[in-house]
Amino acid sequence: MDKTATRALVTGGSGGIGAAICRRLGRAGHFVYVHAHRSIAAAHAVAADIVAAGGRAAPVLFDLTDAAATRAAAEKMLQDGPVQVLVNNAGIHDDAVFPGMSPAQWHRVIDLSVNGFYNVTQPLMLPMIRTRWGRVISISSVTALTGNRGQVNYAAAKGALNAATKALSLEVASRGITVNAVAPGIISTGMGDAAFDDDAIADLVPMKRAGTAREVADLVAFLCSEEAGYITGQVISISGGMV
Repeated sequence: MDKTATRALVTGGSGGIGAAICRRLGRAGHFVYVHAHRSIAAAHAVAADIVAAGGRAAPVLFDLTDAAATRAAAEKMLQDGPVQVLVNNAGIHDDAVFPGMSPAQWHRVIDLSVNGFYNVTQPLMLPMIRTRWGRVISISSVTALTGNRGQVNYAAAKGALNAATKALSLEVASRGITVNAVAPGIISTGMGDAAFDDDAIADLVPMKRAGTAREVADLVAFLCSEEAGYITGQVISISGGMV
């Protein structure tokens, strides 16, 4: 079987980093499911870009925090065969200092990253195991490794992904499936551009610049490749030397 011709799902595929990952996996030959919840038009546009470039893609629309809806979407995708590449990219910020953080802010961030990880990964796992080849990549954050003021909820959510990555990697390693996390630092994309000016970036990042969504996508694509088959259970920072 051609491992570059697998079917890939990228959650949050309509956003900055997610869209870059979708396009990169499309160029690598994967059929790409571009997931979105609210950004329906953006998901269609990313899928259209991949097709226009000679790849194969389709948008998929569901709410990751809705377990029943996510399982139904997974089962629909599985009707066409196993999904062997899964990129858990969807996530949100809802920042506040912890003493002022509302229950809604806490649960909203945890629910999407942590419960969303379970909701989409669990139904896809057994069909992936049966093929004895697969790649699961979760997009974490350096915040989970270093902490950050005002982001206790986000750090907790991404830290949970790191721990789940390590545990799941042990369960499926003998089945030819690798499970890793990628921890971006300051990346130039819509989610974080407004948070850091050039002076702040120069102070925080040893390389004195923000990373790009394409650089994150290139790392994810490598971890999804056959060449990365002996890398599993790792949390790999892409942060310009921040950590």
